[in-house]
Amino acid sequence: MSKKKFYITTPIYYPSDRLHIGHAYCSVATDAMARYKRLQGYDVLFLTGTDEHGLKIEQKAREAGVTPQQFVDNIVEGPRGVKDLWKLMDVSYDRFIRTTDDYHVTAIQRIFKRMYDKGDIYKGTYKGKYCTPCESFWTESQLVNGCCPDCGRPVVDAEEEAYFFRLSKYASRVRDLLVNTDFLQPRSRVNEMVHNFIDPGLEDLCVSRTSFSWGVPVDFDPRHVVYVWIDALFNYTTALGLLNDRYPDSDYETYWPADVHFVGKEIVRFHSIIWPAMLMSMEMPLPKHVFGHGWLNFGGEKMSKSRGNVVDPYLLGERYGVDALRFFLLRTFPFGSDGNFTNELLIQTINTDLANDLGNLLSRTTAMAEKYFGGTLPEQQAEGPEDAELLAMAGALRGRYEAEMEKYAFQNALGEVFTVIARANKYIDETAPWVLAKNEADRPRLARVLYDLAETLRICLVLLRPFLPGTCAKAFAQLGAGEALQSWESAAVFGALPAAAALHKGENLFPRIDAEKELAALDALMAAQKPAEAPAPANRPAAPAADIGEHSPEISFDEFCKVEMRVAEVRAAERMAESRKLLKLTVFDGERERCILSGIAKWWAPEALAGKKVAIVANLAPRPMLGGSYVSEGMLVAADTPDGGCSIAFYPDDLPAGSRIH
Repeated sequence: MSKKKFYITTPIYYPSDRLHIGHAYCSVATDAMARYKRLQGYDVLFLTGTDEHGLKIEQKAREAGVTPQQFVDNIVEGPRGVKDLWKLMDVSYDRFIRTTDDYHVTAIQRIFKRMYDKGDIYKGTYKGKYCTPCESFWTESQLVNGCCPDCGRPVVDAEEEAYFFRLSKYASRVRDLLVNTDFLQPRSRVNEMVHNFIDPGLEDLCVSRTSFSWGVPVDFDPRHVVYVWIDALFNYTTALGLLNDRYPDSDYETYWPADVHFVGKEIVRFHSIIWPAMLMSMEMPLPKHVFGHGWLNFGGEKMSKSRGNVVDPYLLGERYGVDALRFFLLRTFPFGSDGNFTNELLIQTINTDLANDLGNLLSRTTAMAEKYFGGTLPEQQAEGPEDAELLAMAGALRGRYEAEMEKYAFQNALGEVFTVIARANKYIDETAPWVLAKNEADRPRLARVLYDLAETLRICLVLLRPFLPGTCAKAFAQLGAGEALQSWESAAVFGALPAAAALHKGENLFPRIDAEKELAALDALMAAQKPAEAPAPANRPAAPAADIGEHSPEISFDEFCKVEMRVAEVRAAERMAESRKLLKLTVFDGERERCILSGIAKWWAPEALAGKKVAIVANLAPRPMLGGSYVSEGMLVAADTPDGGCSIAFYPDDLPAGSRIH
């Protein structure tokens, strides 16, 4: 019997800059759903990727002094790029599509031509408002206070020859799809789409541009490039082999239509109105569902690089472990609603759910099994009146969990699991194993108590696998639960674990965090990642890191021109046993690595600097320091802050090391 199919996608992310925790939120949720369906036995195809064309990329590349292809290659494939982030976050995608891939470009040209030949694409002139960051055209009535309704930024007047898609032709069919089916979820998104976009009158859509060249050329009219939404949206089908030779046609026939597209709410309009209309034009099946999740906000605002309020998933994942971060994102924020990210909430979730509840339950259970039975429970066991409620809850858990997962209510599914975990911890207090251990006659009862705890843990861990894949593997090993006892089927049966279970206490999976100290450390690290502050007033002393006197003599312009400042990448940073003031930085200046000793240890943690692009004085004569034990080969550029701190100027990740600073 062949497996049931399940095809799930993230949006393809726009690589104009490094991704942040908001992007990771969507991909982790998609990954959890894909892992859940694999656990159930489905043949899953999980697609993610990047949307790499458009004016904004062209402009960013020009600013960086590289080609658009080099720019996106660095963001996607380079160090700490998109693929590195998904590896860090344990995102188990099956395919990764880039819209610059040759097979996708070919397929988009064929799709464009088919829609043109059908009469659904025609040439005209576009006049209207254009938002460059969103790559979106708007009518005057759609603007909010004269700005883009999606991102709030100013728009510009645009007029150019363009091809248009007859979106208006499909308005009634799309309206019927939204109103009378469960295509768009959550349901709260439907009224917004219908009342704000369809009912006021759906206008035909501009689908080509001539004002920039970084895009898929219209092969029969090469002055034009295909505008973003045909290029981007059809990725979900070209990645299955539609109209290209990269993948077999059978992949498209097997997996399409998609079971669900997970997208951020800001692009629901494109996925719930434009995408189905284009598929109708192509006479292709529609995806079963589009789910528009909420935003993660920080400080009450949507995270945005331009606002300087993004949260770096690398920092958090490397500090607390990827599983803890994955869990926090899906346990804390309802997937269909906005959530407000705070460091306090992150640490509280780790301490309460993972350290106190799950980690403590596993640790106590395995430790008592080793202490009282040498790790192997005896087969002779005795039931007690305290057992019934726990067994009933654990036995029914899979069904309750499944009901929530099928609604993409990850926080509710996890809530069901942790209700049982909390009940198991209460069961320990009710049965008091340490008291039972004092009486030889109570050993069968003690064995049953520990068995019930171990079996409850096993069932909970099976259902936590999509969220905590690495942690669950370690925990199963402590319970002696092999692959068969980690299956979806086994989670519906209380008693699958052998009575003579062999348990052993392993590492503490989630050490408790000192919240006060950690919050202070996090605040400092995140502050370090914000855009550099304005330079200090001229009459303030220069930064201690630069070791420049408070009153420096004037120099001529010719003398100043001798100072060569360049962008350098900090490849390593470490504290020094020989000095409490200095950090040892290993930086790459575009040609070679060099060592710089900088007096910033009082203000900066080494991990806040690793991987950053900074300014250095590159032609300073090497200076022996610390009694000649080290040679510093340059100087880090820094400035005092009004509060007595030290500010460092950071440069964009995509700016090449070695760039000259003028």
